[in-house]
Amino acid sequence: MKEKFKYFFNSSKRPKVLVVGDLILDEYIWGSVHRISPEAPVPILETRSENLALGGAANVANNLVGLGCEVHLCGAIGQDEKGDKLLKTIHDRSIQTEGIFRFVHRPTTSKMRIIAHNQQILRVDKEDNRPITEKTEKKLIQYINQVIPEMDGVICSDYHKGVLTEKVIKAIMHRAQKSQKPVIVDPKSSDFSLYKGATVITPNLREVARSVPIKIENKEDLGRAAEYLLNLTKAQAILITQGKDGMSLYQNKEKLVSIPTVAKEVFDVTGAGDTVISVFGMAVFVGFNYQEAAWLSNMAASVVVGKVGTAVVTLEEINEFLHEEMLRTSHTVLGLEELKKIISLAKSTEKKVVFTNGCFDIIHGGHIEFLQKAKALGDILVVGLNTDQSVKKLKGENRPIKSEKERANILSALKYIDYITLFNETTPEKLIREIKPDILVKGDDYKIDEVVGREIVEGYGARVELIPIVQGHSTTKTLEKIMAQHKVG
Repeated sequence: MKEKFKYFFNSSKRPKVLVVGDLILDEYIWGSVHRISPEAPVPILETRSENLALGGAANVANNLVGLGCEVHLCGAIGQDEKGDKLLKTIHDRSIQTEGIFRFVHRPTTSKMRIIAHNQQILRVDKEDNRPITEKTEKKLIQYINQVIPEMDGVICSDYHKGVLTEKVIKAIMHRAQKSQKPVIVDPKSSDFSLYKGATVITPNLREVARSVPIKIENKEDLGRAAEYLLNLTKAQAILITQGKDGMSLYQNKEKLVSIPTVAKEVFDVTGAGDTVISVFGMAVFVGFNYQEAAWLSNMAASVVVGKVGTAVVTLEEINEFLHEEMLRTSHTVLGLEELKKIISLAKSTEKKVVFTNGCFDIIHGGHIEFLQKAKALGDILVVGLNTDQSVKKLKGENRPIKSEKERANILSALKYIDYITLFNETTPEKLIREIKPDILVKGDDYKIDEVVGREIVEGYGARVELIPIVQGHSTTKTLEKIMAQHKVG
């Protein structure tokens, strides 16, 4: 996947995207609070600056432009001052505006956020979410029918402000299907049948919960809910965003894939959903599969929540984040929870995870050759390393010779090993259950039936591989030889 992204990043190919949905003007007032009003128990904001930003479907378009896409925006705004500001801001971002129409019967949707010390303390909304008039509806549909054949894909950003009516959505689905263009929908209606014909839908967990007759308490419930919604919409996939818990991807007849969040610091989640659908859509429209697109959009969301206010993410920032993430974790000793996140990310991009374990008290040539062959079986090699306590239980009070920290440092220097994790039990059975490797590896001095964890991995469809060990190499024999020579001396 990294290679595919690198190729895309270095190429000039960018998709043409039609974004249809509710257009919102985001207004920000920035300042600081040092005292409470004597008139009422409320903070007094000392204003430093103000700025405007694109919200709703306009923020989706803005994200796509930041990714280098050609974007055509379709929606409606009021015939008012806020509408003028919104239209100018859209123009300034080089977004095509022929599909934006104005109405007089309602105001431009706006959200004013008051921010003190980088924390939002108040939001003031101005909106009328009644459906648009039939006249405006016809203008939108005429434009949609005209431009969809020229696009690489369509994104519907529904903020439940009245633009994505049933007629507008049906027109999008019909024209896109006829033109063989993918449609990705960020839904707001609790009636998902409205989005029938979408290629992919990207709801958050709360939107899923209120749209299905299933109480969602665990991953199995979420999988059943996803299947229910796919059957209802006839979509190919559903990407469910779950805030701090990352996202889950479900495709027809396939297992639910969990993609954990990798955000370093969260300052503001405003517009994170817009970033997800923008990056996911861009990736799908240029040929990434759904798992690759989901993984990439998860990276982008991790970047954007580290910014304050309605923000966008660029390809350069995603690329930098990817490199930092790999450098941060590669060849390091990880705790179980962090390791599980990394493995989940790896599996979401169809990487094959190989696992082996041992004390590795004195590293010898046999170990090196064994680890080299283990790595060759897959993409990522994880080594479970016995702690000092568990080595003593296995080998006796005089072992280990080297501490777990020393042994881990030596292993981390070997290029064949990607990740190391310590375990305190005498067997790695618990660890294997947690990380679920694709291949469990041991030396052929074991018989298949003797390999701890064999039944676990075979139970979920993985396999055990026995690697021929190099004769004449043994930590125990090496120690015996050293002791014998020492006694002779």
